[in-house]
Amino acid sequence: MFTGIIETVATIADVLHEGSNVHFTIESSITPELKVDQSVSHNGVCLTVVAITGNAYRVTAVAETLAKTSLHTWRKGDKINIERALKLGDRLDGHFVQGHVDCTATCIEKQTLEGSWLYRFRFPKSFAALVIEKGSICINGVSLTAFNVGKDELTVTIIPYTYTHTNFDTIEQGCEVNMEFDVLGKYLLRKSEL
Repeated sequence: MFTGIIETVATIADVLHEGSNVHFTIESSITPELKVDQSVSHNGVCLTVVAITGNAYRVTAVAETLAKTSLHTWRKGDKINIERALKLGDRLDGHFVQGHVDCTATCIEKQTLEGSWLYRFRFPKSFAALVIEKGSICINGVSLTAFNVGKDELTVTIIPYTYTHTNFDTIEQGCEVNMEFDVLGKYLLRKSEL
């Protein structure tokens, strides 16, 4: 379980394909604090630390993860948002995030405003019931508030702190991002379908 409050931005140091799996080596300032078998959110995707060497650690993504997230686009040198799992008793500053990405979305608009940045994203219409006006949304692991919500689009605004402390500064029109909808909404929708 995560909160969507990013701890640091890490760098992809290496990408190794092995069968249908992909191993990512990641350099991060928090590597010394990690341990093997720990769950870490990478651009909103929960992955397990499988090895640690110096200031780098390795995670493995399987075919299902690669198909449902933007990880298949990751290249050496890419910047990714990192958050460690929530500890019991920690302050919950964002919202409940599972690290289970629902879909990818595409940035269809980026506006630089006076003191903030506005992003509009398009996502598959099949997820329309899971996002509401002023509801929580997780994009690339960042807890945000959605507005101007349509059937397959939503808008978020990024403050300067978030812009400089996440990889939102690298997101431009046409970029693919990971999107996780609010887990409470998922359970309510599932209950109404039964």
